[in-house]
Amino acid sequence: MKKIVMFGHFGSGNHGSEAIIKGTKKIINNCDRNVSIKVETRRPEEDIKYNTLNIDECIKYKENTLSKIINKIFRHPDFNYRFLSRKLFKYIDSQTVCLSVGGDIYCYGVPYRLYYYTKRANKKGAKTILWGCSISEEVIDKKMEENLKKYTLISTRETLTYENLKKHGIIDNVVLYPDPAFCLEKKDAKLPENFIEGKTIGINVSPMIINYEKIEGSTMQNYEALMQYILDNTDYQIALIPHVVWSHTDDRKPIKKLYDKFKDTGRIVLIEDCDSTTLKGYISKCNMFIGARTHATIAAYSTCVPTLVVGYSVKAKGIAKDLFGTYENYVIPVQTLENKEDLINAFKWLNNNKEEIKKHLTDVMPEYIKRAIRAGEEISRLINK
Repeated sequence: MKKIVMFGHFGSGNHGSEAIIKGTKKIINNCDRNVSIKVETRRPEEDIKYNTLNIDECIKYKENTLSKIINKIFRHPDFNYRFLSRKLFKYIDSQTVCLSVGGDIYCYGVPYRLYYYTKRANKKGAKTILWGCSISEEVIDKKMEENLKKYTLISTRETLTYENLKKHGIIDNVVLYPDPAFCLEKKDAKLPENFIEGKTIGINVSPMIINYEKIEGSTMQNYEALMQYILDNTDYQIALIPHVVWSHTDDRKPIKKLYDKFKDTGRIVLIEDCDSTTLKGYISKCNMFIGARTHATIAAYSTCVPTLVVGYSVKAKGIAKDLFGTYENYVIPVQTLENKEDLINAFKWLNNNKEEIKKHLTDVMPEYIKRAIRAGEEISRLINK
């Protein structure tokens, strides 16, 4: 049987990672249902809880005492990763296509693990794909260039990354397709009290963007000012929507602070944690969406909801540029938040242009999603090669 193995997935408590896996499985099944899928995951219990994977699809990656001892003794990451990945590489041979599904994982420090995985997979004769990636130009050094050129295929999810790779001579193995999460299905759930369909603004904030702010406290100050503005100057309700619930980067922590500040107005809804398809259902019912998590904003874009992204990296700008021809007005970098009115002013532009934006998304999104699904043809070509 044909085999696809995915790695770089850390668990479905990050509902963006969940959306990538679910979207990718849909893309694969659209091309070829006679495929065995395995996914290395750090948190298989989350993947099962949110119906991302079944138990047979999970390969557990877990650091333990022995792996830490090995790391201390040899002081080279390859020895540790060889030990930790022994289950994964049992499934990999020359008939396997390996997908690295970490999104923008190359942007967060030296990706030694992926360097090792691609090197070893190539040695075993497998085909390797860096799948749905975003990479900032400033992180690409000679070692990374060498690694990226060793992939059989790199599927970039936005044009800015595509152009960044070209600047570094990484051309022959690079293609451009939308993020696989654009293919994610949505599930409609009963709307909670005070969530009025079409009269509610969805808001997402994350600890991640707070870590990138230039002025301490500016992110939450801007979000608080924005919510106060909406309550004072419009008749919209507000739904606070978390999209990552891992303890070290839990959206619910800043969201709870916002909820507690404004809950007595009776116009604030706190959405409880649920799977990515249900979250997409809630987001689809919003009139507008202001989001920090990339895949929360993809849930909005893909359901034609006018969206303002509070971004911090190349992926937010690149996706917006591909959809609208520019990221100006569609993305406000968190690093630029200085005055507490900055987010209000960005929201005013969104509100004034929401009908035009919605029409544009309605016009372009069907073909955009079809393009995302067509990425499966690249996998099919390699698996049948």
